[in-house]
Amino acid sequence: QVQVVESGGGLVQAGGSLRLSCAASGSIFSINHMAWYRGVPGGQRELVALITGGGTTNYADSVKGRFTISVDNAKNTAYLQMNSLKPEDTAVYYCKADIKRDPHYSYQYWGQGTQVTVSS
Repeated sequence: QVQVVESGGGLVQAGGSLRLSCAASGSIFSINHMAWYRGVPGGQRELVALITGGGTTNYADSVKGRFTISVDNAKNTAYLQMNSLKPEDTAVYYCKADIKRDPHYSYQYWGQGTQVTVSS
């Protein structure tokens, strides 16, 4: 089994910063990519940032220049550094890990989400 656990959410004033962490643990052969999404519980989620195992990154236009995704491959942990936060960044942030549990098959695992609230 694989577990994905997010941490680091909270309440911050506009212009402030937060750092989210996403740790994957369990039976992991390799990680194809890890990504952060945001949305409301039960609703649609939008991709915020993604990083591949090789370090290639992709960002939503709305966060380019403000958010940075990184990964510590030794710890199977991804981070999302969020700077210059705006009230419209308020959402539940979810981590998704695309993982190989053996050389042939990949699976997607989601964390439970962490709330980020930006006050104006």
